[in-house]
Amino acid sequence: MKIIVVGLGRTGHLLIQSLASEDYDIVVIDKDKKLVDEVTDRFSVNGIAGSGASRETLLAAGAATADAIVALTPVDEINLLSCMQAKNLGTRYASARITMPDFVKEREALKREYRIDMIFTPREDVAEEIYQNIGMPGNTKLVGSWRNGIHLMDLNLLEDSPLCGRSLNDIKKTNHLNMLVVAVLRGGRLTIPDGNFVVEANDNLTLIISEKELSHTLESLGIHRKKVKKVMIIGGNTISEYLLGLMEKDSYQVTVLEEDADRCRELMDRFPKCKVLCTGEGELLEILKEERITDMDMVVSLTNSDETNLVISMYSWSCRIPSVLTYVEVTEHLRLLHKVNIDITVSPVESTSLRAMRFIRYHDGDEAEQAIGKFYMVAEGHAEIKELKAGSDFKLLDIAFKEPSFKLKKNVLIAAIFRDGELIVPSGNTTIRQGDQVIIATPRKQKIRHLNDIV
Repeated sequence: MKIIVVGLGRTGHLLIQSLASEDYDIVVIDKDKKLVDEVTDRFSVNGIAGSGASRETLLAAGAATADAIVALTPVDEINLLSCMQAKNLGTRYASARITMPDFVKEREALKREYRIDMIFTPREDVAEEIYQNIGMPGNTKLVGSWRNGIHLMDLNLLEDSPLCGRSLNDIKKTNHLNMLVVAVLRGGRLTIPDGNFVVEANDNLTLIISEKELSHTLESLGIHRKKVKKVMIIGGNTISEYLLGLMEKDSYQVTVLEEDADRCRELMDRFPKCKVLCTGEGELLEILKEERITDMDMVVSLTNSDETNLVISMYSWSCRIPSVLTYVEVTEHLRLLHKVNIDITVSPVESTSLRAMRFIRYHDGDEAEQAIGKFYMVAEGHAEIKELKAGSDFKLLDIAFKEPSFKLKKNVLIAAIFRDGELIVPSGNTTIRQGDQVIIATPRKQKIRHLNDIV
């Protein structure tokens, strides 16, 4: 598959890093020749210095025969134009990142007008990610979800967890849990576990849980999702605005701290029920104390500075705020926060890179019935959770899992099956039928693209 990536900022770098180890033919475009040289020296990719919106540059990058273009420059208009030009030149599929709120509102019209197959909206995505994790403790994070309320969750086991030293079979049986652990990361090593796997402190578990079982499962695992009433948001940027819009229908008492007076007035007009305070150039930690941060149930740090967000979050953590959520741009800062047990982080760089990977995986192949649906990278990128459709050519159709002929590759786990809108948790008598959507967990290095790849 031939892919053109336009824009080598943080998101572009992370996407290239994810793609370069696989069998893709990649060409990068950026107007900064130094960035192009750095990426082409580090990874096995080709590069061109120039504008991604230029027909001449796109032709030189091979747009006439490319399978996909991913436009990730910081300028929305360039991303849109890059996609349109590439499509006109012959590129099969196009995707673009947009950040301006006006464009986000018009995304469906923009897709039609510019012939774009997928548009990424990282700020809106991050706001939704924050919203779904309201009240979650620091060692637990809801990563994503499927239809019918099926959730994907990350759990870092603490030293005093009641799960430590127990097998997965014992945990499910004793606690009467309807959940499935699909991946375990221990000391940087990935395991796709079976029921005999014994968990230990500091393991990172990835679980699939149904919405109706979520509260019971969390309680049984010793995880207490706090009922949140008072929320403090530091930073009044676009992400904050999207988040406040999601929270409007709920009865939260929200305090927003923002240093720009004009932005404060905009937020006051848009959200009259919120308490919006202008911090100006005051000492932020003193202001946090004055606004009684210790009384808050949740603190969300959304300033445009990673360093400021790190300080705020660590201070909030030291104040024993039950739920602390941190916005991070630089991926290296994510690891720093995780080392001090502040694990709920949100990153537009990671979010957009993941969506771009899903876009590429979805179009990696000619058969529409083999296309990948929902796609997540978990266990710090070591494992993939993906949804694959069972086509008429699937080699194990209508064969029960318990049959000797139903053989899967090592470290492949079938986590769930969606059939006619219903969820099926696999057992020995389960079969896969044509048209089923099958959720699988695999190590990333296995490079599963189609359902037959698991056989």
